[in-house]
Amino acid sequence: MASEVDYRVSFDSFHNVINNKLATTAETFHAICPSTEEPLWEAPVSTQEDVDQAVSAAQAAFPAWRKLSQDERAEYLNRFADAIEANTQEFVSLLGKEAGKPPQAGGFEMFLVMGLARETPKLRLKEERPVDDEDRTAIVRYVPLGVGVGIVPWNFPLTLGIGKLLPALLAGNTFIWKPSPYSPYSALKLAEIGAKIFPPGVFQALSGKDDLGPMLTNHPGVAKISFTGSTQTGKKIMAACAGTLKRVTLELGGNDVAIVCDDVDIEQVVAKVAFFAFVHGGQICMNIKRVYVHENIYDKFLAAMVDFVKNLKTGDHTDAEAFFGPIQNSMQYNKLRDMYSEIDKQGWKTALGGAPGEKEGKGYYLPATIVDNPPEDSRIVVEEPFGPIVPVLKWSDEEDVISRANASKLGLGASVWSKDVDRARRIAEQLEAGSIWVNTHFELAPNVPFGGHKESGLGMDWGEVGLKGWCNPQAYWIKHSG
Repeated sequence: MASEVDYRVSFDSFHNVINNKLATTAETFHAICPSTEEPLWEAPVSTQEDVDQAVSAAQAAFPAWRKLSQDERAEYLNRFADAIEANTQEFVSLLGKEAGKPPQAGGFEMFLVMGLARETPKLRLKEERPVDDEDRTAIVRYVPLGVGVGIVPWNFPLTLGIGKLLPALLAGNTFIWKPSPYSPYSALKLAEIGAKIFPPGVFQALSGKDDLGPMLTNHPGVAKISFTGSTQTGKKIMAACAGTLKRVTLELGGNDVAIVCDDVDIEQVVAKVAFFAFVHGGQICMNIKRVYVHENIYDKFLAAMVDFVKNLKTGDHTDAEAFFGPIQNSMQYNKLRDMYSEIDKQGWKTALGGAPGEKEGKGYYLPATIVDNPPEDSRIVVEEPFGPIVPVLKWSDEEDVISRANASKLGLGASVWSKDVDRARRIAEQLEAGSIWVNTHFELAPNVPFGGHKESGLGMDWGEVGLKGWCNPQAYWIKHSG
């Protein structure tokens, strides 16, 4: 029984996982704890030779893995879910150190991980029969691609990778996970656990510096790249994959809008909108990043939002009561300080927070900030800040607010809030985004796809749509007469 197997591993050292073996590298580096700015464990710096070995192992494992039935592959995934669950507390602690997540935020990530781990194996690729008569049958099958690579960002280093790994494996592919150099540890440990479950070469992980991504995107043995990260990097990856016509899925930046109508229960909706705007310090692609509030309730809503947010505690990765943790890395921290500097330069009015002074103490902390009705063309409205700073803006005309919401080049998610659900649906269905919500935001499920429109991405992860993204459709004709 799975419960009798000890799947626990040590979280004291971290290695590449190639062909189910822990592999060392000549060069290593240390990621930085964002709460303390202290170096963490040694992490591998992969070379072209490491990439070639991993791709060769994945190619060698592919034929036998793809021959297994979906049910057989799902059984491996179910055992893997048991193994992840056995290490839950260690992962929560690790996410705190490498991603800066306070315990409740780390626990939330593991909740998402386990949801994907338990529900994804229940998905199935289904054959379609558009023609089926006495003379002939035409079947549309979905066949695996080969070696898949997931390039995973630093903000949700487990969830966003698991959402690529599990569908890829279930569909019959083998998989190499490349974590961000800002948060390499959890992926390496996950692959070490996977080595206890999967056949050699089926699931591997490689850590490295900025040159590792291009080694994988340019490798002729890789069939697909699935990337989550910035739009700018996504464009580079798409261009790199063109040379070998790799399949790509890109889940890129977001500038999600929330449109709040004037009939809402302000107290209830403020709590939800503020949570979705500031959870994980605004460092989620699907955070609410623009809040449009009807002018009839604007002042009351803004005041209530300020009252709610100012009572959320800030703390480090050990603080069980903390809602806000640090910014995950120095690069993003400095980008955000530049955005915050616009407050004084442009004369933006702040309802809460404001531009920080000189940095004091350890940790990449910034104040939660609400910008009061800035100009529509200001950076805080047009750009994705990816931090704890949010603009709240007025609207009065329905067509106008829809136009303003859709003006962004990005189109990841959008929500509408109203007691009049028909009205909210009418507005929501005109919004240009990969996910739209009514009276909620950031609502996700493992059997529902998510991804972006416009410059927020290409293709989708999760659900049957995401599962098919790890396949080539194949037309299969059968003539019933010899």
